[in-house]
Amino acid sequence: MLDKPERLRHAIAKAMNVTNTPSAIEWRISDQPVPYREALATQEARNEAIRAGEAPEMIWLLEHPPVYTAGTSADPAEVLDPRFDVVATGRGGRHTYHGPGQRVGYLLLDLSRRGKDIRRFVHGLESWVIDTLADFGVEGWAVPDRVGIWTRDIDGREAKIGAIGVRVRRWVTMHGLSVNLDPDLSHFTGIVPCGIAEYGVTSMKRLGITLAPGEWDEALQKRSGAFLAALED
Repeated sequence: MLDKPERLRHAIAKAMNVTNTPSAIEWRISDQPVPYREALATQEARNEAIRAGEAPEMIWLLEHPPVYTAGTSADPAEVLDPRFDVVATGRGGRHTYHGPGQRVGYLLLDLSRRGKDIRRFVHGLESWVIDTLADFGVEGWAVPDRVGIWTRDIDGREAKIGAIGVRVRRWVTMHGLSVNLDPDLSHFTGIVPCGIAEYGVTSMKRLGITLAPGEWDEALQKRSGAFLAALED
């Protein structure tokens, strides 16, 4: 008898009609928090293996223990309260927070096979998250001069519900997206999230939607075909 995470992995593989071969996408689902440094090392190794043709592309859905991460444009002054480890990473952007209740999606995709268009890839990630949020009745949008996915908070003001941050090394992507299902929102106050101080952060739970990680994973997976197809249009 397969446990729930394993059943979900099999369902995703069946729906995508993939196997774990160098020509297919591996979906990896982690049901326990993965330390950020460990996940970063795994991504770096997989990036190299994909470029060498030794491993398939991968989409990895997971959560992390509490951590602050610093992108290539991060300003140390934007760490207001370093209550958690601050890890430098090669992705674009500034500081962000990851922790329990926030679902992260890492994409290790070979853009040399998918149009070689980084801007299209980022816009595709935004649309993928926005469309999946809509499946749960949440209106989301992207703003050209503000990184991330935005929505209307319970007080009527704009607030960030998802983050986008990528790195592309020899056309193979790393990092990806995160969406706040039910994280401790007070943990975001230790930084200026993505360098944007004038807007708040919200979550599905704060908006009145209780969502298990597996439910989000399945909804995201159902929308993945359109996301992948759009990379090659």
